[in-house]
Amino acid sequence: MRIDALSLTAFRNYVQEQVEFHPECNVILGENAQGKTNLLEAISYLSCGKSPRARTDREMIRFGENAARMEAAVFARDREFRVRVDLYRDRRRKMSVNQVAAKTSAQLSQVYNTVFFCPEDLYLIREGAAARRRFLDTALCQLRPRYAAALAQYNRAHEHKTRILRDAQERPDLLAALPDFSERMVQMGAVVIHYRAQFARRLAEYAAVHHGECSGGREQLGIVYQTVSAVTDPEASEGQIMEQLRSHMEAHRTAELASRTCLSGPHKDDLLVTIDGLAAKDYASQGQTRTAALALKLAEREIYKNASGEYPVLLLDDVLSELDPRRQEFVLNRIAGGQVFITCCEDDRLPQLLGGKVFHVEQGHVV
Repeated sequence: MRIDALSLTAFRNYVQEQVEFHPECNVILGENAQGKTNLLEAISYLSCGKSPRARTDREMIRFGENAARMEAAVFARDREFRVRVDLYRDRRRKMSVNQVAAKTSAQLSQVYNTVFFCPEDLYLIREGAAARRRFLDTALCQLRPRYAAALAQYNRAHEHKTRILRDAQERPDLLAALPDFSERMVQMGAVVIHYRAQFARRLAEYAAVHHGECSGGREQLGIVYQTVSAVTDPEASEGQIMEQLRSHMEAHRTAELASRTCLSGPHKDDLLVTIDGLAAKDYASQGQTRTAALALKLAEREIYKNASGEYPVLLLDDVLSELDPRRQEFVLNRIAGGQVFITCCEDDRLPQLLGGKVFHVEQGHVV
């Protein structure tokens, strides 16, 4: 899968821009705050309906404008696609694939996939559990449309239940709706856990290989999916997981009412990453955590390839400049086989090493 062309209108600092890309390697040069990352953000958004940076769609609309447009010409699964998203300040966005309206983000993910890797991801291992859940969700929402739908429903039920628990002392009548939202969390939570467990198992397999190669075989990387304690086998049938989730939630009902918060469910999941049996978050060096993060991202790419038969579009946002020469070489040796976008500064020597097509970005203009 590849992006052949990208068109932007009033997106971030771009007024009007159209770019045609190389099918393999695209190096995007420019100083800070010129718009390099904005290009990658648009490509990522068109693949999954969500920005890796912005909290709301309005943030991506150029200052002083009421709407923005992103449109890409895509080749995937031996077919040509046209993916378009229009963002508005005063109403909901519009999405389409080949001029047919797309109602959900999952319909965009069925066209093409991306793996986005930025400097912040190098600290994925040391951040809190929320960062690793976000990593899982971003990957799985592109891979499995059913997961994306289940996660959205789970999050809505969790939000409603949290509001009920928070306001129940002032409005006891709200508690009548609590069982319905709890049951919805149980049903959708079982789907979420089932998919996360399967993905984590494959992630552990591929990441261990990449980490071993990067460390010269001196270290062993481990990844364990951690979810609700009552779930004895996260890869069991969804029905079995539902029963265990329901039992756990009922056991914590009194505690939830007392604490006024949801205590049971996959919204507290985590990935335990270990190096030679020790928790990487607590004991790994900076170099080890960066190697582990690289391994996770490269493993994600391999999982996409095995699931779809094609490599996803790889977006490396100023990552290589943050790595030492050994890790730079490790990444560069493993990005062949699919389309890659790499951003870096003007004085970087990478364009000479990578080949492909080089673009220069200056004040929201690509040449």
